[in-house]
Amino acid sequence: MPRNHRIQHTPKANHSSISIPDKAYFRIGEVSQLVETKPYVLRYWETEFPMLRPTKTPTGHRLYRRKDVETIVEIKHLLYEKGFTTEGARRQLGGNPKDVPPLPEQKSLFRTEIDGGGLRFVERELRNILTMLSRKTTVRSDERQEARNRESRG
Repeated sequence: MPRNHRIQHTPKANHSSISIPDKAYFRIGEVSQLVETKPYVLRYWETEFPMLRPTKTPTGHRLYRRKDVETIVEIKHLLYEKGFTTEGARRQLGGNPKDVPPLPEQKSLFRTEIDGGGLRFVERELRNILTMLSRKTTVRSDERQEARNRESRG
């Protein structure tokens, strides 16, 4: 394949007979049905392809623009029909993942180190809290019993 070869991005990106309805925004379920891909795959592609940045409604629902849907069709074509790797498809589309900061909900996904000592400390503290709570429950039930005994005597 020549180095300067680029796949033309057409408005109707119709690689697999996909007909994109004429509307401005699409929910993730609609896009999933259009491109015959599961929603979790679309969410994964958002992390891998910086040009995919759907807007979110105040309730957190993703809204893909028509251009996003066309890009998704192109991504699917590159990955599934042309056999590109994710990295290769990203390069083909001209995106660099380092250009776009991760979305807030993605930051926790990038933690790779787990400190065993830190986890043991947290476990120990949680056990201490549980012990204190069970003691308070026992003390309160003892106090209630004493109060009942006083009422019955008095």
